[in-house]
Parts: sequence; C-alpha cells; structure tokens
Amino acid sequence: MRIALADDDRDIRDQVSAMVQKAGHIVDEFTNGQDVQKALQRDTYDVVLLDWNMPGRTGFEVLEWVAENIEFPPPIILLTSRQAKSDVVAGLEAGAVDYIVKPESEEVIRARIEAAARRTAVKEIREKAEFGPFVVDQNTRTISRDGQPITLTAKEFDLALLLFENIDRPLSRSYLFSRVWGGNIDIETRTIDMHVSRLRSKLGLTPESGLVIRTVFGFGYRMDHFEVDDLHK
Repeated sequence: MRIALADDDRDIRDQVSAMVQKAGHIVDEFTNGQDVQKALQRDTYDVVLLDWNMPGRTGFEVLEWVAENIEFPPPIILLTSRQAKSDVVAGLEAGAVDYIVKPESEEVIRARIEAAARRTAVKEIREKAEFGPFVVDQNTRTISRDGQPITLTAKEFDLALLLFENIDRPLSRSYLFSRVWGGNIDIETRTIDMHVSRLRSKLGLTPESGLVIRTVFGFGYRMDHFEVDDLHK
C-alpha cells in the first residue's frame, strides 16, 4: 500500500513511518495540513494518517476539504493526542474512518491501517479473478481473454494487475510508478504511458470488451467498466 502520513512531530513521523515500512508499505511524509492537501489533489493513496493539530491547516480542516473536493477519497485515520469524546465524534462525522489516540502500539496502528484499507473498493486478487472476458491469474502471473492467453512482460502484468484491482478508481502516475516500478529508478512519464498503450492494445480494451483504460487528465489513469449501450447514448 501507499500511505500518506501527516504530523508536525518528527519523532511521531519517524516512529509511525518505520512501523509502516516494516509492514512492507510505502510512506510519504508531510509536516503540515497544506502540503498533504496538495498531495491529495495530485496523487493516490491507499490510507491517510492525519494528526489533528498541525500548522497551515489542521487535520480536521483537511478532512472537511477532502469531503467536499475529492471524488474518490482514500480512507483517512485521525492519529492524534486529542482524546475527548466530542473530538472523536467530530472527527468521525467529518469523514475519518477511524480515530487513534497517541500513543498507541505498533500492532494496533498496523491493524487499523489494514482495516481502513479494506474499506476501499479495491479488489485484491490473491489467486484468480474474472472480469468479463478476462481471467487474471496471480499464481501463473498470466491474463487470458475468452480462454486465450495474452503475452505480457513482467511489468505489463504488474500494471494490468494493479488496474484490474482498482477498477473505477483513478490512479496517479506517481502511484502507478511506486507500486509497479518500486520508485527506485528515475522513470519518465512516457514510460508509464507507453506501458498503458501496450496494455490497451494487447488486452483489446475497447468498449466492446466491457473495460477501458481512461486517461485522467493531469493525474493518471483509471480502468473503467463500460456498457456497450453507452455507445448508443
């Protein structure tokens, strides 16, 4: 998963970031509400951890902004020292999916993050799954259409798998890069665009197939369901 962590306390950021990375997740750190809000406009995250009291914009203000401006918001957890019941109620009513009072154990924070991630519409493919004419097989790392196997490179399969797991969810280029290429190389935007173009061609992703990959201008890509009847509207 890719996680955004916003807290102005460096010790808290270091502690939480270390435990999240230990669990195998990617973490982007922010020190104030304004920066994490800007990141949510241009990027995709599976879970967001927000401190309440931050400079610039508070975590609560970010929550309210997300509810009004982000069409597909990630699950947001308030991770804060504020423990009044009225604060808990206010945070949850503003859109947080969970509320954790600091300090908390590594096991609890990790479990809450994983529980929050399950609230999204993401369909994690552990073995095999069908999507219309397509069968995605994690065991053999293959994709077939109407029973016919499709030849894909390792990166093409990884990218296709991520898109199938996130149907109807916009994914930023940065998110695709970090999840497929690991974020360890200086990859150019056109490399991602080239791989998407190849997938469209190799999988035959047309309206007739029931699935298309749409370009989300200035953001990234989204695999969408497509009804043939939509062609005649």
